[in-house]
Parts: sequence; structure tokens; C-alpha cells
Amino acid sequence: MDIYLKNTSSGLRPMTDDDYDSKQKLKIGEVYKCSIKKARNYKFHQKYFALINCSWEYLLEPQQQFFSNSKESYRYTCEIAAGQCEKIYNIEMKAWTDQKKSIAFDKMDEFAFRELYNRIKDVILTTFLKHISYEEFEKNLRNFYE
Repeated sequence: MDIYLKNTSSGLRPMTDDDYDSKQKLKIGEVYKCSIKKARNYKFHQKYFALINCSWEYLLEPQQQFFSNSKESYRYTCEIAAGQCEKIYNIEMKAWTDQKKSIAFDKMDEFAFRELYNRIKDVILTTFLKHISYEEFEKNLRNFYE
């Protein structure tokens, strides 16, 4: 389990509702081992997921159903379309397919992550949201991370 925490004078505090929910699953009195890493750029990381969440909300019901109503499948598809993938051979399909590469903090530096963000935004606006203007999307995107 990975959660984002902010160090405060009273201890580590979960950053998001999801992080809080994950922390709540930990039993009081139990001992846990964790690794502490400084987040790449937490605000930009939030903006990245806001980009995915905002664009997901714009999708029509049939589009969401195409992704089995899975925002994660949609994100993976966007990442592969943006080139964040590698070729692997699928034995069952007897074909080479694209597999998503990790965007984990230890797998990408800040520069690469910003490039990926811009490529994914292009994919979203030119493939899935052709009917939405860049200005309208940017305006609504701010509501997801500010």
C-alpha cells in the first residue's frame, strides 16, 4: 500500500481522502514497516490524476462502458497511446502488444513525467474529447485539483 503523507509537528498526516481511507485500514497497535521517499512533485502528481479524472467525467456513458467503467483502464489506454509503453509478445494472441510502463516516482524523473502529462493531454483532447475546446477543458480541470 502506498499513501502520501505530509510531515507536520504533530506527526504524519494523510494527504488525500484516499490516503486517509488507506491509513484507516491499518490496525491500531500493530507495527508496520514503511519506506519514506520524497514525492517527485506532489502537486503536479495531483494535477496528473486530475487530468485523468476530469477527462473521464467528460466521457459519454458508452465510452465509459467501453473501458468497463474502469477509470484505471482508461488511464492505462491514455498512457499507452501517449507512448508510455513497451512491446511484449502475447503468446495467447500470437502478436506483439503494447504494455504500459510504470509512472512510479522511482521509474520517472520530473522532466519525463511532465512530458508524459503533455502527451496524455494531447491524446485526450485529440482522441476522446474532440468536441471540447482546450479553454473549456483547462477551466474545468482546475476544479479537479485546486
